Amino acid sequence: MKKNISPFSLENKTAAIIGAGAGIGEAVAVACSDQGASVACLDVNLNSAQKTAQKIRSAGGEAEAAVLDVRDFNAVQSALEASRGSDGRLDIVISTPAINFRKSLAAYGEDEFYKVIDLNLKGGLNVLRAAGTIMAAQGGGSILLFSSIRAQVVEPGQGVYAATKAGIVQMVRTAAAELGASGVRVNAIAPGVVDTPLTQQIKANKDWHDAYAAKCVFNRWAQPEEIAAPAVFLSSQAASYITGTVLFVDGGWTAVDGRFDPPGMT
Repeated sequence: MKKNISPFSLENKTAAIIGAGAGIGEAVAVACSDQGASVACLDVNLNSAQKTAQKIRSAGGEAEAAVLDVRDFNAVQSALEASRGSDGRLDIVISTPAINFRKSLAAYGEDEFYKVIDLNLKGGLNVLRAAGTIMAAQGGGSILLFSSIRAQVVEPGQGVYAATKAGIVQMVRTAAAELGASGVRVNAIAPGVVDTPLTQQIKANKDWHDAYAAKCVFNRWAQPEEIAAPAVFLSSQAASYITGTVLFVDGGWTAVDGRFDPPGMT
């Protein structure tokens, strides 16, 4: 009897996860492996990438690790080429890295501006260029970049970061239009507030933590695994007709304007 493979399965797929060393990227790498993919764990911190790869292998999955700085196009191109599977294909590329300086626009230094632009926007473009070229030549694949709720809603100190995350959305849409005829899908995920090593400064401040939790309809932050599962979905055959879109995984943050329930509401 022929085995029925779930459309959500990544069995026999090769995935390159950029930013796999910690947080959301680590969770995405593990989740892709759990669904059957062979995973290349790429990160600017090689030791962290190796730890994620070892975690996957210890659970019975297939994973390798390599260092990668997405700001360097040639490095991105080389790393993705090296991530091809034994059949020569690279089916999935997911990129998570980003940086932010929480400062008002008036206080932003030019060097800080270019650091955020260089990693968030240029890094995203480098991934789209390199992955898009490989996948267009092989006739298919899925590219997933990470945007943010800040592409749509902002607060003081988020201006430049928000601009880059909005820019990611437009680049994803453009890449989807340009690569669609070659069978390549390009999408973005826009998380809300997620409990990762990068948000520990916020979590440590109770008022700040609670204010963010209150913005979500569930009154809590997301866990990395709750972002990873939608990433797997968008990378799978189950999302075969989804491209050029942004999936908000934000606990209702961008849907809710105020949380006060007026008296008499039923």
